[in-house]
Amino acid sequence: MAASSTILDRVHFPSDMKALTDAELRQLADEVRAETVAAVSVTGGHLGAGLGVVELTVALHAVFDTPKDKLIWDVGHQCYPHKILTGRRDRIRTLRMEGGLSGFTKRSESPYDPFGAAHSSTSISAALGFAMAADLGGDAGDAIAVIGDGSMSAGMAFEAMNNAGALKKRLFVVLNDNEMSIAPPVGALSAYLSKLYAEAPMQDLKEVAKGFVSLLPGPLQEGAKRAKEMLKGMAVGGTLFEALGFTYVGPIDGHDLDQLLPVLRTLKARSHGPVLLHVLTKKGKGYGPAENAPDRGHARAKFDLVTGEQKKTPSNAPSYTKVFAESLIQEAERDEKIVGVTAAMPDGTGLDLFGARFPRRLFDVGIAEQHAVTFAAGLAAGGMKPFCAIYSTFLQRGYDQVVHDVAIQRLPVRFAIDRAGLVGADGATHAGSFDVAFLANLPGMVVMAAADEAELKHMVATAAAWDESPIAFRYPRGEGMGVEMPARGEVLEIGRARLLQEGNRVAILSFGTRLAEVLKAAEALSARGLAPTVVDARFAKPLDRDLILRLTRNHEALITVEEGAVGGFGSHVAQLLADEGVFDGGLKYRSMVLPDIFIDQASPEAMYRVAGMDAARIEAKVLEVLGIASARNRA
Repeated sequence: MAASSTILDRVHFPSDMKALTDAELRQLADEVRAETVAAVSVTGGHLGAGLGVVELTVALHAVFDTPKDKLIWDVGHQCYPHKILTGRRDRIRTLRMEGGLSGFTKRSESPYDPFGAAHSSTSISAALGFAMAADLGGDAGDAIAVIGDGSMSAGMAFEAMNNAGALKKRLFVVLNDNEMSIAPPVGALSAYLSKLYAEAPMQDLKEVAKGFVSLLPGPLQEGAKRAKEMLKGMAVGGTLFEALGFTYVGPIDGHDLDQLLPVLRTLKARSHGPVLLHVLTKKGKGYGPAENAPDRGHARAKFDLVTGEQKKTPSNAPSYTKVFAESLIQEAERDEKIVGVTAAMPDGTGLDLFGARFPRRLFDVGIAEQHAVTFAAGLAAGGMKPFCAIYSTFLQRGYDQVVHDVAIQRLPVRFAIDRAGLVGADGATHAGSFDVAFLANLPGMVVMAAADEAELKHMVATAAAWDESPIAFRYPRGEGMGVEMPARGEVLEIGRARLLQEGNRVAILSFGTRLAEVLKAAEALSARGLAPTVVDARFAKPLDRDLILRLTRNHEALITVEEGAVGGFGSHVAQLLADEGVFDGGLKYRSMVLPDIFIDQASPEAMYRVAGMDAARIEAKVLEVLGIASARNRA
């Protein structure tokens, strides 16, 4: 017997929702939630955020005219229900896979994704840009930004709201307040929002209130009428958002379509300037294993649909993140000046473990990387030893502070750079491709990369001991190599590489965890009778000048390998060789770096094959430089 058709089966695009009754929209929301859970159980991904905005997604697409109206999801973690409703349901089980749908919004994927996003706090700025473009004769339509309360801790969101309030153009900002970003949001703003809705039911509907008070559920009608009187007696005395020039509406229940639909319809019909709609939601809503998880199901591996149990591949090797955390704890037990700083990622960086051991010495500043860096600079100037743990892709957001507030003042901030290199399913937006290039060009900066988890332990100890200037060490996502771990990290000599094997003709200098592939390539080359010299560089700055120059005197060729863009380790080696006149002697030099493209999501192994940085390509590069034809070429 064939399965009965659902409402979701009839909705291929948002335009199909226009003919649905409100009751049918409520049923549609239930079906979208079930479809989201079923899809993510197969693919893995960001589950909790999407489940929290199912009703909001249905309401926005039912009321507004996407894609003419521009719906912009901040970060994009919550966009899976949006993708299901915008012509991509048939591909939703390819999320985050090679050749499949992106885990974030992506302009090249659909006209319903007007702005690509994967970092937080950008949506209001982008939406204001769309609103002004429409006003100036560009693409017509309303602009709607959906931003989480955690993302509101970033200064960029307030910069955009301040600008929007001054411009007074029609703009919709939906504040999705679920009391939780990736980690529980911190700071004064979160406390402010908590106080704001602690007095519920409360509606500060301002001039649009009269238009839809009668449409609200009965218990809220009286609250809406009393809103202004209530606000006058509250300590907040109005709202922060109104002070920025926005009409504030809310808070309302973001899971109740009987509230969402009339409010959104009235705002769409009656609003003229910028409006902020404050909706209260629950991350992980409607799926028990997500609702009950500490992170509300933020990021999930594939999982059992019934139990919610994640299907993770077992590994005997610890993750690099855990090695960093445990090494830092070990150093902090000996040095009470060591503190940890993170920007809303205590779990992701491993600093939650540090915080459990030293709660007074961990500072989670929220989604505010610029502040995190300068705050760490202040800690260093005040005599502490801050370890600022930030993903490579997020450290980009604090680069001016790294330059101006840390490097120029030579403050010994320790940057622990997680997720270095290519990261797999999160794709180009989260790739750690640029940190070596943008850090190693700063005067006085020490830049290290761990080849394995034991080396990472040594680099944590080295950073703890170093106090002359800023120092950074990078390491990848995922499990380590399974090497034997030392009992305690060894303080490395700054700028000194490790010579792993002495060979002839060609020397390969590896910077970072590509060393494992270099060693595989070296083994294959040795089987051909060509044994290369292999070096773990350890440092991109300062370079081991003596070793590098010695290698150039007794090898025909030198090849560098790194998990970063051009401008990093290999570029600094090339500069050294040029400055020393080494190329005049005929040395053959090649630098293997990430290609000049943004590499789409796939497994890390597949991404490195695309980048040409696996063992086979390293072997081929050696043969090419030495003018030796490979078996493949001879065939």
